[in-house]
Amino acid sequence: MQSGTLRDYSEDMYKFYFEIGEYQEVGLGVLSAFVGELHSKLILHLEFGYEVTMPIQCIPETVRLLSQENIAIYQIVRGEKTKEKWR
Repeated sequence: MQSGTLRDYSEDMYKFYFEIGEYQEVGLGVLSAFVGELHSKLILHLEFGYEVTMPIQCIPETVRLLSQENIAIYQIVRGEKTKEKWR
């Protein structure tokens, strides 16, 4: 587990695993809308959630959007840094 990225306001991209209580793909819709058309094509559907690539600074906003849609969030795990570009 890595630490020390709380103040990472860069556009560096990381893989994140979102384990969520999905219902009729509402959570997928929220994630797709947030990352945009280009990045939504790269969302990986896993057994209990999704792997999404985004900057670490986007996580609080993503959590807020999922919560507004009453999507339960069981865990968010940061994975490896990628070479993708946010914009």
